[in-house]
Amino acid sequence: MRRTVWAPRAGRAELVLEDGERLAMERGEDGCFRLESPRLVPGLRYRVSLDGGPGLPDPRSPHQPDGVEGASELIDEEFAWTDAGWSAPPLREAIVYELHVGTFSPEGTFDGVVRRLDHLTDLGVNAVELMPVAEFPGRWGWGYDGVNLYAVRAAYGGPEGLRRLVDACHRRGLAVILDTVYNHLGPAGNHLGEFGPYFTDAYRTPWGSAVNFDGPGSDGVRDFVTGNARRWLRDFHLDGLRLDAVHAIHDETARHIVEELAATVDALEAELGRRLWLILESDRNDPRGVWPRNRGGWGATAQWADDFHHALHVALTGERSGYYADFRGWPDVVRALGSPHLYSGQHWPAATAGTGASRPAPSARTSWSACRTTTRWATGPAGSGSAG
Repeated sequence: MRRTVWAPRAGRAELVLEDGERLAMERGEDGCFRLESPRLVPGLRYRVSLDGGPGLPDPRSPHQPDGVEGASELIDEEFAWTDAGWSAPPLREAIVYELHVGTFSPEGTFDGVVRRLDHLTDLGVNAVELMPVAEFPGRWGWGYDGVNLYAVRAAYGGPEGLRRLVDACHRRGLAVILDTVYNHLGPAGNHLGEFGPYFTDAYRTPWGSAVNFDGPGSDGVRDFVTGNARRWLRDFHLDGLRLDAVHAIHDETARHIVEELAATVDALEAELGRRLWLILESDRNDPRGVWPRNRGGWGATAQWADDFHHALHVALTGERSGYYADFRGWPDVVRALGSPHLYSGQHWPAATAGTGASRPAPSARTSWSACRTTTRWATGPAGSGSAG
C-alpha cells in the first residue's frame, strides 16, 4: 500500500505509527512525500510528522475512527458491490430527498438509513441527497464544518457503512448524491494549513479563511479538491455531488475550480460508463454555472433554484427576515414554478441579483425541475455546525 502527502514547505515527512515507529517518506520535486511499504496494511493507524513536529492526521486520511484529532487509519478499499450495470436516471426525472444521516433514523447511521429505504421508495423518491458525511468535529452537526474531507464520518458507520448504503440504494433504484463543501473547512481539528498553502488571506468567507484556489501553491489545493470529487464518485459509487455555496468559492484563474470539477466529473463519467451529476448551489441566480464550457460556462449538470425554496418557506411559515424579506409567499411560488429565478437583474436591498437571463441557454444541461424538488426532511437534534 502507498501513501502520498503533499507538504511543499516541509523538508522531511514521516509516518508515525502507534507503537512509535517512524517511517521516512521520500520527497518528490512536486512537493509530495511518498511511501510504499509492506507495513502499510488495512487497519494500520498512523499520523504524519513534518520536520520532526507533532503527528497530525493525514490530509487524505481514508478513516478517522477516533475523530478529527485522532490517528488516521488505512482501510481495505475492496467491497463486494452488487450494482454492476447501474446508472442513475436523467436528472430531469429525479425526485430528490435530502437526508441527514444522523437524524434520519434512531441509530443515526448509514445502516439505519438502509433499514428505512422502503419508506423513501414508497414516497416515490428515486434519488437521495446525503448531507455532508466527511468527518467533522463533535458528536452532532450538519456536517458543513468538515475537516477530513477524504474520511467518511466514523459515527455514521465509516467507509464500509457508506458503501453498504450506496449499494443498497442502487438495488432499490435510488441514485445517491453527496453534499460536498469546498468553499471552507471547519475550524476545529483543521490542520491543513500546517501541510501547505491550503488557505488564503486574499479573501474571506462567512465561515472564516477562504480556500486557496488561485494563489501561490494553489495547484496542489486544486488537485486535493478534484481528487476528493473523484474518490466519492469512483470509490464509493456515488452518482453525483452537490457543491455547497459556490458563490463563496473565490477563484480568479482563467479556469474556475468549479469548471475544473465539472470537467473532472465529465471525464470520470466517460471512464466509468455511467451517468454522473454535478449540482451547484449559488445565490447569484447566474445561469452560466450550467452553460456549456465551450460557451463560457462552467458546464455543471444543474443548479439549485433557491428562489423557489425561499418563496415556499415564506408561504408556509410567514417568516420574512434575512434573505426571506424579498419573497411574498404563494404568488412567488407560482412564478418560480414557471421560471427558476424570480430575481434576474432586479435590485435587492443590497445589490442587483441575477444576470437578466432567468433561463439557462438552450444547450445547457440543467434540469431546473429536479433542483426545485429538493427538500430537507431531517429532524431531531442537529447540534453545532453551520447549515449549508
